[in-house]
Amino acid sequence: MLFKGQNTYTMNSCETIELFYNLRIDLDKLIAATNITKIILDVTTENQNSYKVLQLFLNTLYTISETDKQISFVTAVFKIRLLTILGFAPNVKECTNCKRQDNLKFFSLKDNGLKCKICGEQDKSAINIMPETKDAITYSLLAPAKKIFSFVVPQQSIRELELISKLYLNEKLEKEYK
Repeated sequence: MLFKGQNTYTMNSCETIELFYNLRIDLDKLIAATNITKIILDVTTENQNSYKVLQLFLNTLYTISETDKQISFVTAVFKIRLLTILGFAPNVKECTNCKRQDNLKFFSLKDNGLKCKICGEQDKSAINIMPETKDAITYSLLAPAKKIFSFVVPQQSIRELELISKLYLNEKLEKEYK
């Protein structure tokens, strides 16, 4: 129950819907939830309509708390989707340089998206990625909110996805998250 004051809202009472109990009993899960919360606090402001960010935040906390999905995978997908919501979606449909739609094998931090093999080899900031990583990035951008974590990728792709999401988030938000 909220009451509007002159400048802020005052909370009178509330009812808990989800406790995310498993976050409290697993240190790794708690650390991941804390890091995600720090990012959310940096990108939102009071009285801002942040429904999609809240939905992503709650889905991420639920996935970390209640599933056995690898935490690095969940946080990487979270970061990519959050940047998409904030307007920093990378171009995944075509090469950011020559506009080719095939042979996309590189992710360019400088040009915000995928690059074909030829253009990617010329870009020093481009990271060579596996096809599964490209598919994971694409799915993270386009999947329905409730199904965002409902896919599986090999361990090597998780490492690439983790690296790309970390570098891309740090660059776009102009802050280094550890």
